[in-house]
Amino acid sequence: MSSIEETKLQDEESNTSELSKKKEEDEVTPWNVVASSDSGIDYDKLISRFGCSKIDQQLIERFERLTNRKIHYLFKRGIFFSHRDFNRILDLYEQGKPFYLYTGRGPSSTALHIGHLVPFIITKWLQEVFNVPLIIQLTDDEKFLWKDLDANKAKQMAIENIKDILAVGFDIKKTFIFSDFKFMGQNSAFYENVIRIQNKVTFNQVKGIFGFGDSDSIGKIAFPAVQAAPSFCSTFPFIFKDRKDIPCLIPCAIDQDPYFRMTRDVAPRLNFQKPALIHSVFSPALQGAVTKMSASDQNTSIFLTDKPNEIKNKINRHAFSGGGATLEEHREKGGNCDVDVSYQYLRFFLEDSDRLEQIRQDYSSGKMLTGELKKELIGILQKIVEEHKQRRADLSDEIVNEFMTPRKLDFDY
Repeated sequence: MSSIEETKLQDEESNTSELSKKKEEDEVTPWNVVASSDSGIDYDKLISRFGCSKIDQQLIERFERLTNRKIHYLFKRGIFFSHRDFNRILDLYEQGKPFYLYTGRGPSSTALHIGHLVPFIITKWLQEVFNVPLIIQLTDDEKFLWKDLDANKAKQMAIENIKDILAVGFDIKKTFIFSDFKFMGQNSAFYENVIRIQNKVTFNQVKGIFGFGDSDSIGKIAFPAVQAAPSFCSTFPFIFKDRKDIPCLIPCAIDQDPYFRMTRDVAPRLNFQKPALIHSVFSPALQGAVTKMSASDQNTSIFLTDKPNEIKNKINRHAFSGGGATLEEHREKGGNCDVDVSYQYLRFFLEDSDRLEQIRQDYSSGKMLTGELKKELIGILQKIVEEHKQRRADLSDEIVNEFMTPRKLDFDY
């Protein structure tokens, strides 16, 4: 490999090579998200920094034309806002050629919060629209390395998270879900691709992409290859047989993009297909848009295990308000939907777009008060969480084990 290749930090689409940003810039890494202003992450600047492309109206119209389906509201509202090579996936769909979906979760708590649902909601919808296989990875090894968790605790969290994920409603005939700790020992093809990737990426590269330092463990330095490997269909020979030419589409939050910039750089050198991606914005913490929801802080998030009264109390006590300081001021000037967390959550979870627009108008004009806005959100989230709990309770251990068993899915290759 030439010295130029050794210092190349990502594929041709990105001209940024570091995640350590100036203080006046937003910090967005796979492990930390902090905005530089109260209004939250500047996603237009992030698109430019990361070198990805905006999901524009032309792309949405092409999707609707090819699939004969209305685009999901999470696209229309800009929750999924940027992409890499999504047009290429639509080319394959138009040509009747195969591809698959791949997404994942790093288990850092025993329960998901509602923000974690967003990529899985859109992944389930895309699987139904495209009728393709789905791979879901649980990176319990990552959390062992970064969170200093006991390995058994990390594996236990992975299983609990898997139950939350499956409760979204994935098709067992078309979905394979796994934890790294368990699957690495079951499937030699997984480990072989991890090693192939590791052999093509230098320490200088991962240091530049991820900001690793000399004191970071070699486990952290080597880990990105583990998250990269499911991007290649040859990692799953029991699904794709001996095919190496089937690409994947990865729905994920934008902070996971560095892993796949590295993956896209490596792919051509291994004669593999580059993964395509669609990126979501972050679900803000209850306290405001400066940072995202955290699984390690109960008061920043609504969890899928929260009771109805807990949801009510968290939103009433902690959800940052964009309303006026006094009733008179609010009636006169209205509320600021751009910073109001309750309104922002409604953008994620209220499906009725006409109702959402009415709320925006009423709150912005001062007609709707902060307490009324919070009440609207509380009812919606209570319903989502309770319905999720019911679906989760219906998942037997046998069903979970079947989802996690390496097996042929309902597709022929």
